[in-house]
Amino acid sequence: MAQQTDIRAGGVALRPAASHTVAPSAHDTSVLDNAVWAALDGPHAHLAERVGRAARYPDDVYAFAALADPRDPAAWADLLTLVGPGSTVRIKPVETVPDGWEVVGGGVGVQLVDTALRAEPAPEAVRLGPDDVPEILDLVARTKPGPFLTRTIELGTYLGIRDRERLIALTGERIRPPGWTEISAVCTDPAYRGRGLATRLVRAVAAGIRERGDTPFLHAAANNTRAIRLYESIGFTLRRRSPILLVRTPGTSHRGPVL
Repeated sequence: MAQQTDIRAGGVALRPAASHTVAPSAHDTSVLDNAVWAALDGPHAHLAERVGRAARYPDDVYAFAALADPRDPAAWADLLTLVGPGSTVRIKPVETVPDGWEVVGGGVGVQLVDTALRAEPAPEAVRLGPDDVPEILDLVARTKPGPFLTRTIELGTYLGIRDRERLIALTGERIRPPGWTEISAVCTDPAYRGRGLATRLVRAVAAGIRERGDTPFLHAAANNTRAIRLYESIGFTLRRRSPILLVRTPGTSHRGPVL
């Protein structure tokens, strides 16, 4: 394996991922160490494109791949078979890549888990569906909460708040490792910020997650201190930070990069 790639975010050097003390959970937190794989090998197996010990979501659902064990050369060989030569793919949490693979981008993310969140419905929230995707994509493009693609809505429940029929805030569910559901796409139209809309939607999505017996968790960029402070203030606890790599597979291909 190649030497560890040093990636920086917010001016802070990447250190080995370390767990932080959090309140006891009814579910095994170890699955969150490799959450994308745990989801693709579990509740989201019906969405997985898979070869052996490598899997990925379809490019129009969530542009991430995962390995059963990032230390296993056979898993990397399976990923090469899955995505093909000369292709680019995002993967986490991976700190090293095999010889012949190229790191072409990346960053550092943080993972937070629900330890004291007050989950409750939001009466003003509406369930969003496929017909709402164009409007969702517009809001996401303006607020940049993280990846949302044309079929991302298939990953779980998405709730929104409207003002005079216009979508002004959004939050939903993304990956689902066993016993856990990620809250994602937390965003508010800039003209409506400061009204607590994002917090109300996070609480409402969390209420649905808990109702089916899962525990909420979420991810954020390590340098997004504003979002991290918000999540901690409403009951999430920082669990770990880990790298996110954009890697190119060995060989050549005419296929364009994964966006």
